[in-house]
Amino acid sequence: MGPDYSFEQQAHLRGFARVAGVDEVGRGPLAGPVTAAAVVLNPAHIPPGLNDSKKLTHRMRARLAQELHACAEVSIGHATVEEIEQINILRASHLAMRRAVAGLRVPPDHLLIDGTMLPRDLDLSAQPVVGGDGRSVSIAAASIVAKICRDAIMVDLAQQHPGYGWETNMGYGSKSHMAALRNLGVTPHHRRTFKPIHNMLYQEKNIRP
Repeated sequence: MGPDYSFEQQAHLRGFARVAGVDEVGRGPLAGPVTAAAVVLNPAHIPPGLNDSKKLTHRMRARLAQELHACAEVSIGHATVEEIEQINILRASHLAMRRAVAGLRVPPDHLLIDGTMLPRDLDLSAQPVVGGDGRSVSIAAASIVAKICRDAIMVDLAQQHPGYGWETNMGYGSKSHMAALRNLGVTPHHRRTFKPIHNMLYQEKNIRP
């Protein structure tokens, strides 16, 4: 069973007309921003095949993202590596979510947010949905849009910093990425507060005479 429209319908019954699904991608990688999307679907035109972005092929995600940009209201927000280092990855992912919601043309009435926690300082009605990208089509839509956008950013960064394999590992700590870190060093796009990067920098500092 994939995601459906029941969370959105429940919100409509409670009087919320504009319901946005919100999800983020990029909490785990060692490099790059964290990216979030907010999507308000048109109930009369929901692209078939929406699901948790991790369960879809790249081709399916790309097609669905294109459809969503055409038929739904979509907004994307990011938090930078500097912000991740300053406020931690959880708060940064929530910051990206708030930016995505703020970017919607018309403010939504209610948010369906993937996960167990709501971002601080939300001035909108919202509910967390555990495993939301597999349960709500609006959250699934947000997960797809965010994933396609962040992947494109990492492919672009890979061209600027070749050798780390970001075009395929998207900044996650794959074997080849870790080997490149040892051989090529840390870039400005690496998250220095993340343990593998922090440990590497700390070792370098101690090794230097």
